[in-house]
This record gives sequence, structure tokens and C-alpha cells, in this order.
Amino acid sequence: MSRLRVFSEADPSTPVLTTSGQEAIAKELAKLGVRWEQWRADAELEPGASTEAVMAAYRRDIDRLVEEKGFRTVDVVSIAPDHPDREAMRKKFLSEHFHKEDEVRFFVAGSGLFTLHIGNEVYEILCEQGDLIGVPDRTKHWFDMGPAPHFIAIRFFTDPDGWVGYFTDSGLAERFPRYEPDSAA
Repeated sequence: MSRLRVFSEADPSTPVLTTSGQEAIAKELAKLGVRWEQWRADAELEPGASTEAVMAAYRRDIDRLVEEKGFRTVDVVSIAPDHPDREAMRKKFLSEHFHKEDEVRFFVAGSGLFTLHIGNEVYEILCEQGDLIGVPDRTKHWFDMGPAPHFIAIRFFTDPDGWVGYFTDSGLAERFPRYEPDSAA
């Protein structure tokens, strides 16, 4: 189940808010300008579904978002626990960074942990199948796919360079819990 936990940046051990309802998560994140939606597929997807099948299953929502936000590129990324580069891929975005365009991801399958640093608070968002998150440009954050990543996500871009991460070197992300899917409940 998707979840939002909010921490003071000074205390990564005790959340000041924990919620798991879709509406409650959307309401809290909207205060920050973060988009949170729940999507449903128009067609059944089988394990190992092709990029084309994934895109077709979510075509209406993809087209709506592209029209609204002006995205020029949409792709699908699929990472399995046996991916040979999983450790390097996980490490790449574990440190606090930002992008120069919105980071918009829809989780077709699996899960990942987006953590946002806004003001003096840290917002930890467990994203699971059906969740779309839209993090505004220049929002400091990090992403953890876990030690045995398993997810398929649709990614949206305006500019091909929009996915470049600008790292803050704050060390903040290293103080907060990592994503361990078996203990995320």
C-alpha cells in the first residue's frame, strides 16, 4: 500500500505524520505542488509485457498528461532484481539532487521510494503499482529502488537533458532510512 511519512530533517528516526490513504496522500502532497494520482490500466498486462503493450494499456492517461504538461518524450523503464547493473543504478540517485524539469513517473508494477526535501521537512513517499508522482522542477529529492529492484515505470520528459541530476552534496539522504521492500509496511 502506498504511504507518505513526513519527518523533520533533524530527526530521521521519528515521523511527524504517517498516512496511507490515496486521498490523504494527494492532499498533503498538493500543498507542496507535488502531483499524486492513481491510474488504472485499460487492458490486462502480462509479466514481461512489451513497452508497446504498457503504453497502450495506459494510453488515455498518458495522452492526457502529455497534452496538459507538454511532454515531448515518454518511455518505459523496467528493472528486475537480477539486473546486472542494479547496484550502480540504485546508488546513482540515492543522494540528494534536483532536476531542471518536473520528474514525473508512473509505477506500472513494483515499487520505489521517493523522498523529497522541502524546507525543514523530509517527505518519504512509497510509490507502488498504479501511483503517479510528479515532483516539481528544482525540488531536492532522492530515489531508492531497493537492493533487489522490481519495477516498471513510465517516465515523462520535456527536454532530453531534463533527467540530469544536480547533486547538492548535503549528506542529508544518507541519514534517512533506505528502502527495504520487505520492511516497508
